[in-house]
Amino acid sequence: MSSASETSHIMRPMADFSPNIWGYHFFNSASPPLLNGGPEVLQRSQRLREKVRKLIVAPVEDPTQKLNLIDNVKRLGVSYHFESEIEEILQNMHKNPPPFKGRDLHAISLYFRLLRQQGYHAPSDIFDQFMDENGDFKKSLLDDVGRMLSLYEAAHFGIHGEHVLDQAIHFTSYHLKSRLGAMSPNLERKVSRALNFPIRKGIPRLESRYYIPIYSAEASPNDPLLELAVLDFHLVQLLHKEELQHVTEWWKKLDFATKVPYARDRVVEAYFWPLGVYYEPQYIIGRTIVGKLIAVTSAVDDTYDAYGTLEELELFTEAVRRWDASPLDPVPECMKVVFHALLDLFNEMELLTEKEGKSCFVPYVKETFQKLAEAYLVEAKWCNQGHIPTYEEYVKNGVVTSCYPLLEIASFLGLGNLATKHVFDWISNVPRIVRASAIICRLTDDTSSHKFERKRAHVASAVECLMKQHGISEGEAYKILQKDLDNVWKDINEECLKRDVVPKVVLDCVVNFSSVIELVYGNFADKYTHAELLKDHVAALVVDPVDNLQ
Repeated sequence: MSSASETSHIMRPMADFSPNIWGYHFFNSASPPLLNGGPEVLQRSQRLREKVRKLIVAPVEDPTQKLNLIDNVKRLGVSYHFESEIEEILQNMHKNPPPFKGRDLHAISLYFRLLRQQGYHAPSDIFDQFMDENGDFKKSLLDDVGRMLSLYEAAHFGIHGEHVLDQAIHFTSYHLKSRLGAMSPNLERKVSRALNFPIRKGIPRLESRYYIPIYSAEASPNDPLLELAVLDFHLVQLLHKEELQHVTEWWKKLDFATKVPYARDRVVEAYFWPLGVYYEPQYIIGRTIVGKLIAVTSAVDDTYDAYGTLEELELFTEAVRRWDASPLDPVPECMKVVFHALLDLFNEMELLTEKEGKSCFVPYVKETFQKLAEAYLVEAKWCNQGHIPTYEEYVKNGVVTSCYPLLEIASFLGLGNLATKHVFDWISNVPRIVRASAIICRLTDDTSSHKFERKRAHVASAVECLMKQHGISEGEAYKILQKDLDNVWKDINEECLKRDVVPKVVLDCVVNFSSVIELVYGNFADKYTHAELLKDHVAALVVDPVDNLQ
């Protein structure tokens, strides 16, 4: 075993990570006062669900009215109670498109977006009628900000070759931004939120959290949908608090803050990740598994690029290849702590999934982790050699080091009956949608963190790879990366229209992972490493009641 004196002379690429900002806040978090009513609250929730269900299935003369209701149900975060009803309605609308009155841009945009969200291929040429003879959107559309906003949201579901939707994003983005400050306060809140997080790229739970007060400002008195949304949010938030309390207790027992001081202490932020992927009550096992896996994998990541020497990392990788700690005898104790925590977590995964007969799929996760360790080692060697790979070579390895193939396959352990061998075989081959999601993670992460990482010895990011390969500036590299990000989002949109490959909920998980990375690493800010930047978003989901949101 290496002593402290034997390793003290080693120059390590230590990072100056900020401390944990939450401490053990969630260790003894109290239940919201609203929930002290017990069974009466649950009965009230059931009555409200029945009222909303009747509204959803009730016949209407104007199909736009039905589309608006379904949209609000989804955006308020309660659609998981009415999945079969919504699927039947949208399936019928796909087979028999409703005759919209006149050229109603809002209705047509909403129809298009909801069908694509559901995985149905609505044709983009329905927007051609809003173009003039020069192939531009008609200036008359500028008269109604609400309709422009509907088109803006729909356009983000575009796939390759749909130039009308590319034009729509450019047209609506420009004109919506130019009108900020000249619209009603509630409409301005809608537009501002959409410009930062269009529905396609928004985290469902977080977007519901911010949509409830927007909807409340326009809802009629005693609206059962609003009442259900607020009550359901609080009920599910209680479950999330209990989960986070458990995860925090587990993390406290590991004592990484003391035993692995070089690693980021981010268990709350780690739990925020799967909460953003699937918040519904039935996915409690998945959130627990993925939240813990992110916390430990984050420490593994920091071991490779913010602590270990190349020789130590080769031994660590060998231990992961064999799932055996014996190669780690010469390495510092802190690295052994990380490895044993990893082993214990995989054992816990097997126990958590055993009851539903899904423990047989844990080996898929372990194999994917082995690939991650190998890819981390490739980056460590590049760094050690001062090698800057080509952008293409970097991205190929970066798909793995993004961790998204690992996290997404682990998330499927929590899908209950939908977690089948077919699904795990499918994702093990890193299909196009998973690769696209991983590229979003890798490139978005790189653009936000590469300047911080330059402060120490660190592998070149996608930004530096492009700059060297093409002899371009940092700004030019950013433009290339943004174009690639736009393209892989179109890959995701295309793959989500293949309803017969895997269940929709599987594809939704991949989409939501992509949305989480857009928030956590978007706008050139690494909010995971610099956790104070993520604090308000975490609080919005697991601390603050809805009625306190401004």
